[in-house]
Amino acid sequence: MGKKQDIIVWPARLAGISIFVVTLVCAGCAAVGPDYVPPETSVPESWHAHLPADILAEENYKEILARWWSTLQDPVLEDLIESAVMENLDVKEARARVREARGRRGMSKADLFPSVDTGGSVRLSRSSEETGSGGERKLYAVDFDAAWELDIFGGRRRALEAAEADLQASEEELRDVLVSLLAEVALNYVDVRSFQTRLMVAFASLDTQQETFNITQWRFEAGLTTQLDVEQATYNLAQTQSKIPGFQIGLEQAKNRLAVLLAKSPGFLEDNLAEPQAIPSAPLEIAFGVPAEVLRRRPDIRRAERNLAAQSAMVGVATAELYPKFSLLGSVGLEALSSDSLFSAGSRTHSIGPSITWPLFDAGTIRNNIAVQSALQEQAFIRYEATVLMAFEEVENALIAYAEEQSRRESLSRACRAAQQAVDLAHNQYVSGLIDFNTLLDAQRSLLSFQDQLTVSEGDAIANLITLYKVLGGGWSSFEPEVKNKVVPERKS
Repeated sequence: MGKKQDIIVWPARLAGISIFVVTLVCAGCAAVGPDYVPPETSVPESWHAHLPADILAEENYKEILARWWSTLQDPVLEDLIESAVMENLDVKEARARVREARGRRGMSKADLFPSVDTGGSVRLSRSSEETGSGGERKLYAVDFDAAWELDIFGGRRRALEAAEADLQASEEELRDVLVSLLAEVALNYVDVRSFQTRLMVAFASLDTQQETFNITQWRFEAGLTTQLDVEQATYNLAQTQSKIPGFQIGLEQAKNRLAVLLAKSPGFLEDNLAEPQAIPSAPLEIAFGVPAEVLRRRPDIRRAERNLAAQSAMVGVATAELYPKFSLLGSVGLEALSSDSLFSAGSRTHSIGPSITWPLFDAGTIRNNIAVQSALQEQAFIRYEATVLMAFEEVENALIAYAEEQSRRESLSRACRAAQQAVDLAHNQYVSGLIDFNTLLDAQRSLLSFQDQLTVSEGDAIANLITLYKVLGGGWSSFEPEVKNKVVPERKS
């Protein structure tokens, strides 16, 4: 009769506990703490800086931004960028952080479900002869323990919400690293080509000045000029020679920096970049959208918004500590004095029941933690606003820098053409004895200065365009499928 009664009572207990659990779960649908609302940001309708309308790409600017480096039409640069995206160490580290965040989200999600443990033991015990029989006995036990903390007030759901936002923030960080990497590769590549061009200009000037020195030496030997002209031609030649080591240093540093961006040792790209090439030319059209597009495209702004969402959820996690915690505990096991009878029907044991804990006094620890998390939320919001303002400033600065450098380059180009004509005229007149050597010397110096400034300006113009595309958040979307595939390695079967 006892066994039959147990068979009836046990399901009834389970039914009662199930009803209790369902009631608690239904009562805990709403999570405590603030529900996250994305911040509203005041965005200007248009940019303050203006560029000529004939160079703006209005229709397909999104496609241009997605692969902005292709507009420079330089195959070497495109190969370097493709290699850097796959090999750069900062990108690999960012990918690892995404995997870390994904694992932490999985851990937070697992906290919503019951945990089940199993174990076994064999214990040998001996009682006291004074208080007992003084005999020894063995106790064999196998048990399965289950525990489930019911998320009545949503603390664990808020933790999962925070972990999800952290994962999204880490993905945005990866995109931000890509944006910076693309720009850094392009900027250093432009530096390489700029220094190579400056070297070619310097060597061409050396040839001209060497020819002038030879003429001056001949005229001095013929008694047509003085030693002063020879000395002036000598220091003019030496001055130009002194510029070359500085250009060589800048060239090697740019090459080495490029190699490191590709996760290679310095000197790795020496053969690839040994042949001098012209500085990439600016496209006829450049691409940029309205300020609101920057909010949607720039990964650093998107990351700041996700960090704000994560911190908002952490306020809920802290608030949930004010409320009681309900748990459901259960255990099923076997106990016997001998291994032979361990799995018999009479060795079964079980226990099940709810548990509740509620902090009654903690000297204000929980409420102070809520205040801490709320202050961190406020800081995250301020960082978001600061990131947005900084983004708008960077775009405005890049726009005006690009526009003004174009004007500077055009002026230097006119100056170079005039200086070349002046050198040609001065050279012919000096050989004919119509002018003194100082006039020819000044003309050659001016020409070299203007040519070098023009080369720097051409490099700066392309660098400003690259910077503009960087601060607009361009480039990362082209590698989105590759990034997704690289974030989580495929499991080997």
